Amino acid sequence: MLSGLPSVAAGIVFLVSAAASLAASWLLVSRLEALAGRAGLSEGMLGLVAALAADAPEITAAVSALAHHQTHVGAGVTLGSNVFNLAALLGLGAAVAGWIGLHRKVIVLGGVVALWVAAVSLVVVTGLIPPLAGIVVVAVVFVPYVVVLAAEGWPDRLVLRPPAGMAGWLATAVAQEEAELEPALLDPALHSRPRGWRADAGVAVAALTAVVLASTVMELTATTLGDRLAVPGIVTGAIVLAAVTSLPNAVAAVYLANRGRGAAVLSTALNSNALNVIAGFLIPAAIIGLGPPSGTTTLVTAWYAGLTAAVLALSYRASGLRRGTGMAIIVAYLIFVGWLLAVAYQ
Repeated sequence: MLSGLPSVAAGIVFLVSAAASLAASWLLVSRLEALAGRAGLSEGMLGLVAALAADAPEITAAVSALAHHQTHVGAGVTLGSNVFNLAALLGLGAAVAGWIGLHRKVIVLGGVVALWVAAVSLVVVTGLIPPLAGIVVVAVVFVPYVVVLAAEGWPDRLVLRPPAGMAGWLATAVAQEEAELEPALLDPALHSRPRGWRADAGVAVAALTAVVLASTVMELTATTLGDRLAVPGIVTGAIVLAAVTSLPNAVAAVYLANRGRGAAVLSTALNSNALNVIAGFLIPAAIIGLGPPSGTTTLVTAWYAGLTAAVLALSYRASGLRRGTGMAIIVAYLIFVGWLLAVAYQ
């Protein structure tokens, strides 16, 4: 039905569905945070839940594209949005705020997971291992990371305890991250509103349904318009849809950076990217299929992995990101866009 719409009408539908998807995802974030807060989750887990909810538009758009065998669009949405996240959340955040201060232990804690997930995605995209194997390899590092974030008051709560030295280091890193995340999350009043569990759960389900429907329509109209205008699928996914679906995260990151919540900005960017890869790329690719390796998809993934490594190295060296570094990250993203366009249209 959408494929039969005139181009102008399809463009309007795309804009409306994008706005609806982003608005519904913001509502979903607030309701899931409220539910998670009532459940007594740690601040680290609250941040992870919020990142997953905020990622709902790009994850849904990616799954929709892969389900319709638009592999370049599907892979491009998640992997391209990861490149955009680094530029918009960390680069733009630092450029606007002037300085994002970061604890080195927080950088290492999130950075190890981020680099691992990025490396695995690159290995999967190049066809060296199948997506299912990629899920298993990612889980080796990501699952312990989630356990550490969830075990508030640890290491006493952990069944398998790490060595004393490592336990102390991890406890300090998690405490530093949670100290930044606590005031950066939505108003704690959300967790104590008289509204009951059922009401919040009902709103969350309704918002998730709206995100899925609106994001699917957004992906279908974007793909339709791209086909009519002879826009390569990787451009539609990795540049257009990636940027549109990541805008709320970018706005939130600039706001947090201006408030001096550096660890919250870093956590948002890295957790969002990891969840994008797991839920929006590896899992659907394992179920639906990824197709043969593609040079353009590999290029996007290589930029995602390389820029992740560069941002983490620069952050660790200076214990934060200065305005000049933020501008350099943005310039790197613009080079990525130009390079991808040149390769896609050659």
